[in-house]
Amino acid sequence: MTKPKIPVRSGPASAPGGADAAQSGAESELFDAYSRAVIHAAEVISPAVVYIEVSRRSAPPAETRAPRSGPRATGSGFIFTPDGHVLTNSHVVRGAARIDVTLNDGRRMRAAPVGDDPDTDLAVLRISGDDLTAAALGDSRRIRVGQLAIAIGNPFGFQYSVTAGVVSALGRSLRAQSGRLIDNVVQTDAALNPGNSGGPLVSSRAEVIGVNTATILPAQGLCFAIAVNTAKLIAAQLIQHGRVERAWVGMAGQDVPLPRRLARFHRLPTHSGVMAASVEPGSPAQRAGVIRNDVIVGFGGTPVAGLDDLQRMLTGERVGAPSELTVIRGADRLTLEIVPAARP
Repeated sequence: MTKPKIPVRSGPASAPGGADAAQSGAESELFDAYSRAVIHAAEVISPAVVYIEVSRRSAPPAETRAPRSGPRATGSGFIFTPDGHVLTNSHVVRGAARIDVTLNDGRRMRAAPVGDDPDTDLAVLRISGDDLTAAALGDSRRIRVGQLAIAIGNPFGFQYSVTAGVVSALGRSLRAQSGRLIDNVVQTDAALNPGNSGGPLVSSRAEVIGVNTATILPAQGLCFAIAVNTAKLIAAQLIQHGRVERAWVGMAGQDVPLPRRLARFHRLPTHSGVMAASVEPGSPAQRAGVIRNDVIVGFGGTPVAGLDDLQRMLTGERVGAPSELTVIRGADRLTLEIVPAARP
């Protein structure tokens, strides 16, 4: 009996270097491209990144009157102008008695504070030196969720560490230590640790897209950076004036709900407002006629649902400009005119 012949298939699948090899080669090329992007960004930006050491003032001992240097803290920052302006976080340098920075090439020098803004957790320092490398600032309007994000900084004092991830979300809000909301915050999963604060978040084009500022512990991969467009705006004001001018009305407020009947009766677009818990004597609020327990529901023709809404509207452009203030007093709706002043 003759055994049937089994046909042997030939073609790409059985040829050396077939589909498996092609797929492996494509994956290798993809990883190489990723590595090249991270390496390129790190090599371009690292010379601008600085290691910040801060000596803070502490209370003087009982037997002396002069303040003494307190505990040392460390953080990160980066040079963003050729003449030596350094951007970092306000919480890194606020209250510093002395600030020293170390450059990537090992040079160590004293830094002078230019200005800081706790409401956005940003600060500008100034250093003097030759051949300073400035980081290129990008445009946070061009950031897309999922794009490569590279963080460079000094976590736990380990200088010039690089981590990489992606932009996880845009348009987040983060509350600063001052209590004010920071808007348009970039969320990333590039690993950040204490000491990364103030360092740059960088795109694959080696442009700074954010200033690393916070993590949520013990969560993993929830890290935040202040968008670079916010940083550019604040840094310009700090360099020019040493502070950021914001409007002030002179009252302490708290968010309160409004009775539904009252909101419907006055056709209010919101069901909450800001109750004046106290009004400072001689303040713009007192001059406008605001009294304790008034509930602010509108400012400048825009609805106010809470304290965060009101704070967002109190920008420097409002200083000295008459604005319409809508308040609920008891069951009545009143319209007052207020002229915000510069915040003391």
